Amino acid sequence: MKKILILFFFGIISTQAQTDYNTKKGFIIQGYDVVSYFENKAEKGSKDYTVTHDGVKYKFSSKEHLETFNKNPKRYIPQYGGYCAYAIAEKSKKVSIDPETFEIRDGKLYLFYNSWGTNTLELWLEKDVKGLQKKADQNWELINEID
Repeated sequence: MKKILILFFFGIISTQAQTDYNTKKGFIIQGYDVVSYFENKAEKGSKDYTVTHDGVKYKFSSKEHLETFNKNPKRYIPQYGGYCAYAIAEKSKKVSIDPETFEIRDGKLYLFYNSWGTNTLELWLEKDVKGLQKKADQNWELINEID
């Protein structure tokens, strides 16, 4: 029984240590409200409505959004730690994002790089999105094993 508990305990530690979040400006998604994306808006969060989940700080635009997040945080956490989904899929690299370039697909939040004439959301949509999602999922696992 002791061996099982020890393995279980170490399994939790290693799983938590593997998650890497894009926390530019000290908050996930540069302080944008993760709940607002599910209303098809990219809204900046307020320092008045913040929470830390899984060691990451989040900002929200309202008390209601903060409460919504707290009821089911896993639903709102961006894919691939908030890094560019397209770059994870195609380059297996962590690339920063434009917080206003996003897609909700299959109930999940995907973020994209959009600068210097390159909008990776457009590139994402031009290709086989399901294939890119699968590739990004696989690459994300490998990236987190290496880090």
